[in-house]
Amino acid sequence: MAVEGADVVIVGYFSGKQKEFASLMDTAAQEMTTRGARVVGRIVQRRGVSDGGAKKMALPYSSRTLLSYGKVREAAALCEQTNADAAVFLASLTERQRHVLTLMLGCPAVSLVDALTAV
Repeated sequence: MAVEGADVVIVGYFSGKQKEFASLMDTAAQEMTTRGARVVGRIVQRRGVSDGGAKKMALPYSSRTLLSYGKVREAAALCEQTNADAAVFLASLTERQRHVLTLMLGCPAVSLVDALTAV
């Protein structure tokens, strides 16, 4: 995915134990902006900050999407509202996750590391 000139939504998935999630989101947004992307929105999914259980905090809500179904719907709505060119996930995505999320979000889903290393 070409980053320069792209409108992107940054998506982060974090354990409830991760206290620096806002800083990580800011850093990702800055990295994308430095490479010429426009960050048009952010979505954060935190696991274990409400009623999830400590044993599940590091696990994704779904192996297909990483996120809860409600958060996927929220991300899809944001991508549509902002006419985003891509949803950039801080986490690495498997091929299956990229495929499923791309279909559900209505725009390409890519991991941050892939977006930053794309030429």
